[in-house]
Amino acid sequence: MSSETMVLPSDRQPTLRLTPMPSDTNAAGDIFGGWIVSQIDIAGSIAAYRRARCHVVTVAVNSVQFHEPTFVGDVISCYADVIKVGRTSLTVSVDVYAERVTAQGPHVTKVTEATLTYVAIDENRKPRVVPPEVV
Repeated sequence: MSSETMVLPSDRQPTLRLTPMPSDTNAAGDIFGGWIVSQIDIAGSIAAYRRARCHVVTVAVNSVQFHEPTFVGDVISCYADVIKVGRTSLTVSVDVYAERVTAQGPHVTKVTEATLTYVAIDENRKPRVVPPEVV
């Protein structure tokens, strides 16, 4: 675990922000890793949907790294960025930060990072070409 103090990225807005509740904890009182992965998938799909301009489906969770535990009452911010676009697929990177209040004051830490792959689909739920980026 790192004790390094961080700040939220100031050059972009979070794709998703929420607070975990007691029902999201495991027996040790930490937030379930699966709950975090679920939020990561939601944030990643939003970024992929915006870029593809159509529905997308998750085809792979390429990697997930948990750096710090997440607790009830933390404010979780998920920052998602499309990092690669293929013919029908999009790879998205998601960084998750937790804002928490400690005895020393407010603290921000990067708790998780992940990379996921989505496929753009048409109205028949078949893969479709991702259109060129609109500038």
